[in-house]
Amino acid sequence: MQHIVPKVNLHILRNIGIMAHIDAGKTTTTERILFYSGKVHKMGEVNEGTATMDWMEQEKERGITITSAAISCQWKKHLINIIDTPGHVDFTAEVERSLRVLDGAVAIFCAVGGVEPQSETVWRQADKYHVPRLAFINKMDRVGADFFRAVDMIKEKLGARPLPVQLPIGDGAMFNGIIDLVRMKGIIYDENTLGSNFEEIGIPKDLKEQAAEYRSRLIETLSEYDDVILEKYLDGLTIEEQDIHDAIRKATINVKVIPVLCGSAFKNKGVQRLLDAVVNYLPSPLDVPPIRGINVKTGKEEIRHSSVDEPFSALAFKIAVDPYVGKLTYFRVYSGYAQVGQSVLNVNEGKHEKLNRILLMSANRREDLKEVKAGDIVAGVGFRITRTGNTLSSDKHPIILETMKFPEPVISIAIEPKTKADQDKLNESLMRLAEEDPTFKVKDNEETGQMIISGMGELHLEILVDRLLREFNVKANVGKPQVAYKETVSRLVRGEGSFIKQTSSKGRQYAVVTLELEPAEEVNDFKFINRVSSDKIPHQFMKPIEDGIKEAMMGGILLGYPMIGIKAKVVDGSFDEQDSTELAFKIASTIAFRNAARNADCKILEPIMKVDIDVPEEYLGDLVSYLNSKRARIIRIEANKKIQHIVSTVPLSEMFGYATELRSITQGRGIYSMEFSHHEQIPEEKAAKMLEGFYPSV
Repeated sequence: MQHIVPKVNLHILRNIGIMAHIDAGKTTTTERILFYSGKVHKMGEVNEGTATMDWMEQEKERGITITSAAISCQWKKHLINIIDTPGHVDFTAEVERSLRVLDGAVAIFCAVGGVEPQSETVWRQADKYHVPRLAFINKMDRVGADFFRAVDMIKEKLGARPLPVQLPIGDGAMFNGIIDLVRMKGIIYDENTLGSNFEEIGIPKDLKEQAAEYRSRLIETLSEYDDVILEKYLDGLTIEEQDIHDAIRKATINVKVIPVLCGSAFKNKGVQRLLDAVVNYLPSPLDVPPIRGINVKTGKEEIRHSSVDEPFSALAFKIAVDPYVGKLTYFRVYSGYAQVGQSVLNVNEGKHEKLNRILLMSANRREDLKEVKAGDIVAGVGFRITRTGNTLSSDKHPIILETMKFPEPVISIAIEPKTKADQDKLNESLMRLAEEDPTFKVKDNEETGQMIISGMGELHLEILVDRLLREFNVKANVGKPQVAYKETVSRLVRGEGSFIKQTSSKGRQYAVVTLELEPAEEVNDFKFINRVSSDKIPHQFMKPIEDGIKEAMMGGILLGYPMIGIKAKVVDGSFDEQDSTELAFKIASTIAFRNAARNADCKILEPIMKVDIDVPEEYLGDLVSYLNSKRARIIRIEANKKIQHIVSTVPLSEMFGYATELRSITQGRGIYSMEFSHHEQIPEEKAAKMLEGFYPSV
């Protein structure tokens, strides 16, 4: 039976993300988008725990977004798929994997705070994937709101080219509308109708000069990227409204400019015009470059266009457990078409998955679909083997898309079941959470027999443990947070490993490997280099040798911490045509690595965090003194009116309980954010104490 390929108008599709620093108003803005587009009939509020997108119990209680939620709505005959991403740095993986599959994004900035620390992090993530963006300066109704300062910060801190297409009418309590610089009209919102009704007016007299100046800047900037605007501008001809829209769209899609809008989502002002900008300026799947991948049959690069006529290809970007339907695998379809009941190839695993059921997700609600096609973001039910970053493809035209890389965890805690009966339940629940979250790791400590769970920060682990206890109903004892230290080599060393063993009366295992280890250029790097000819060690044994080295690196020489920052070279060895096996070479390389590492003057590395703090100026001296006592390095201090912004790096081991201490020092008026920066060798005296505690007789 031949499939009838549907006719699809991809021009009307927008796949966008909402991204920002924590508490900039992402979820509130998304709630307003759903209300004005008719998706919901009552606005949800974050502070009341009724937000549609924050559906987890932990999100409702804390008033923050923890997991990225997907939802679809329609606006002016366009279909918009929206992913509302978390703002807290502990959940940066949620942002990373969402941006990987989106075509455009709306970056929301607080009009008071401007570009805040996590704003910079998500901006860099969007830069990495070359995602076109709009900027929405939110919270214009707040005391201290400053639209123009926020625009300057986008330029200075993010290295972007902001292009205001709106200006605010008033600010703080006096904010009541916006000026549209494309149409040169004022827009005043009716608060009695929750902003659904608005009135177009002439530009207020006291803002006419400012509006004319910014309109002129808008046209001059666009003339650099659009010939139609340039010719009309130079010839003094009238520039039509559509000319401006077309030019903004072109420059935005090419990531040359960032259109800047403003409003107050909480006060229901400016959101409809933001939706207009999403439709007018952000790309459809047809406007972004085709996806690139490697044809697994030929090994050559291929491209797939956003078309149902091309072979099926999709990327799984998120695993989630739904309490009603079980495991959900979210995937973005880049090309082709598939129906429910079809099988697709998981290229990474070389096995098939059946599309038993496909859902269009609306936060935690769902709608069954009969088919998926290029441009869709959907969830599959019951996938058995697919993991985050796996490619799903037509088995006749297999292609593997670039996968996603996630940062290593920096903080760990021990966890154990309260009773023996809880052991299996705990293991199963941890496995499911690790499937969902690629930055959550679970391992057994062979020295102590404890189970260790690791994550991106205290809040990250706190949420995961809370889910274990409540969502999965597991009874467990939890230890105190511990730093995830690493080990590395500090000088060039050589070591030999041999595995020669009689396995039966007629056969044996044989492998000899000599390795050289030295520090890698980057502390988080691992490089494997083969420097021997195939007559000493055939090429087919190189992969097992590399696997053996990686396995040995999982436990360091000094204290058993994982090893990083190593360049490993195979410099000698021998094999036997009859007796050498992959297993023998894997074991020999593990022995060679450990023999070499014992003489490499290994060092302990600790995670160093980048810490951003906003504090009233009267507390600056006390706070700097406190940071210095925590082995902090102050990078810079910036003044913003009466608030001082401190940027520093601090060892993670010094930051436990910091939130409580900061509240005490600043009487509750200081705020901070923290993210992983790099690994660094710990001071010699601290290393000596750690070794003394581990080896009491030393």
